[in-house]
Amino acid sequence: MSLLDTYSAKQLGNLELLAKQVVEGFIIGLHKSPFHGFSVEFAEHRLYNQGESTRNIDWKVYGRTDKLFTKRYEEETNLRCQIVIDASSSMYFPEPKKTHKADHINKLRFSALSAAALMNLLRKQRDAFGLGIFDESVQLKTQTKSSTKHYRLLLSYLEQLLEKAPTEKSTDAISSLHEIADSIHRRSLVVIFSDMFDRAEDPEPLFSALQHLRHNKHEVILFHVVDKSKEIDFEYENRPYLFIDLETGEKVKLQGNQVKEEYIKRMKAYAEQLKMKCLQYRIDFVEADINKDFKQVLMPYLVKRSKMV
Repeated sequence: MSLLDTYSAKQLGNLELLAKQVVEGFIIGLHKSPFHGFSVEFAEHRLYNQGESTRNIDWKVYGRTDKLFTKRYEEETNLRCQIVIDASSSMYFPEPKKTHKADHINKLRFSALSAAALMNLLRKQRDAFGLGIFDESVQLKTQTKSSTKHYRLLLSYLEQLLEKAPTEKSTDAISSLHEIADSIHRRSLVVIFSDMFDRAEDPEPLFSALQHLRHNKHEVILFHVVDKSKEIDFEYENRPYLFIDLETGEKVKLQGNQVKEEYIKRMKAYAEQLKMKCLQYRIDFVEADINKDFKQVLMPYLVKRSKMV
C-alpha cells in the first residue's frame, strides 16, 4: 500500500502538513531500521568537534545522552540543494477519474509532494534549498536559503503549480537544464524530478544537458518519475484504448496487445540507456514509481548528503 493511501484528500491539499508527516514517519522508520545511523534526529544540533569553542555546547543534551553536541543556528548551512521539477504536460499522467480528482496522484503531484518532503528535511538539517520549475522553458528559479520563511514561500509555489490545469505544454528539458546549470554558481546538490521524455528518440542532447551539471561540479540525483505499471510495463487490458499525447494532443486508437511487446522493449531500452549515461557521468539515477511511498526519494537523498557533508 502506498504511503499516500494513509492520508485524506483534505491533507493532500496541505503540502506543509503532508511534508511534515511524511518526514516524521520516515525518521521514525529510520530509527527502527539498519539505517538508523543517518543523522536526521538532531535538527538543532551537531556533534562537537574537539578543539572547537565550548561556548555553544548544549549541556542539557549532554546530560541526557552523554555526548557533546553544539547548538546550530538558522544561518548555518552545510549543503546547498537546488530542486528542479519538470512541469510539462506529460507529468500530469495519469489523468484522474472524475470521482477521484481530489486525492489523485499523478507524476507532477508526486514530484511536488516529494520536493516538499525533501525541503522539510533540508530545513530540519539547516541546509539551504531552492526550487526550479520548467516545461517549455524555465518558469521559476529561486535562490537557495534555509529559513522558515523561504520554506513556506517555496511551498506556496508548489501549491500554485498543483492548482494549474494541464495544458498542451511540451518539454524542453535540454535548454532548461543547461540554463539551470549556468545559473548555479556555487557547488550544489541538484535534485531533478522528471519523466525524461524529452526527445526520447534522440536522447544524446538530453544526456549532454545532464553532463553540463556534472561539468559544473554539481552533485546530481535524477529521480526518473514514472507510473511504472502503465508507462514501463504497459499493464493494459487487451481491449481498444484511445491513447492521447498530453503534450501535443495527438490521439491513437489501438488494442493493448498490438503494441505491448514492442513498447516494453523500447521503453526498457531507453531507461537502460538513461541509467548507463547517468552511471558514466556519476549521476545518481533513481526510478521513482508514483505507486510507491516517499522512502524511495528520501533515502537516496540521505545517502548522497552523508557523502557530501
